[in-house]
Amino acid sequence: MTSMTRQHTLTALGTVAVALGLVLGAAAPAAAHNYVVSSTPADGETLAEVPEAFVITTNDILLDLTGEASGFGMLISDDNGFFYGDGCVTVDGRSMSTPAALGAAGDYTLTFQLVSADGHTLSDTIAFRYDPVDAVTVQGGLQEPPVCPGREGTGTAPPTTGDGDAGAIEIVDESAAVLTIVGVGVGALALLAVVIAIVVVVRGRRNAPRDPSTGELSDPAAND
Repeated sequence: MTSMTRQHTLTALGTVAVALGLVLGAAAPAAAHNYVVSSTPADGETLAEVPEAFVITTNDILLDLTGEASGFGMLISDDNGFFYGDGCVTVDGRSMSTPAALGAAGDYTLTFQLVSADGHTLSDTIAFRYDPVDAVTVQGGLQEPPVCPGREGTGTAPPTTGDGDAGAIEIVDESAAVLTIVGVGVGALALLAVVIAIVVVVRGRRNAPRDPSTGELSDPAAND
């Protein structure tokens, strides 16, 4: 291989490396899961009164494609296994919330499930205690997880702990669509990078000096 050919080959490889770097850099944010930055209540907090709503706020926009909080869920339960609230969830930008309701003083668990910006469902729990300062009317608990009125069958599933797609059949399809779009985009950009590299090599070979007598590529280094 002549020095001129080597130079064009290295240039082509550099072009591919830069293009692939841009592809990976663009795809990286889409692969990141949301994470919780604040919550009401906070994990381990003791509430002296019932807040207006229980809220989970994450670092990125939540993926609510249907506008009906499909795949999202928030359940409040006590140590006796009773549930509180109406099961309705509202998604607003980076936050999800549900109207707050509690029973008697004691330990409670807020279990939530959300759909991350990358299309994956994530779930976790927050443990807290309710210790009202003043006497309050105690609300009775439910034996079964509540389902938001009017949202039966919309794909909203009771949340589960862990990282996965438990119960969110509709969101699994949406996640696959998002990942497919990302994959197609990455593949197209990678193909473009290869084409650019081939064009650079071909042009380099056409413009390289040739031996007038044989027509073969000459090596300028041989004349030094």
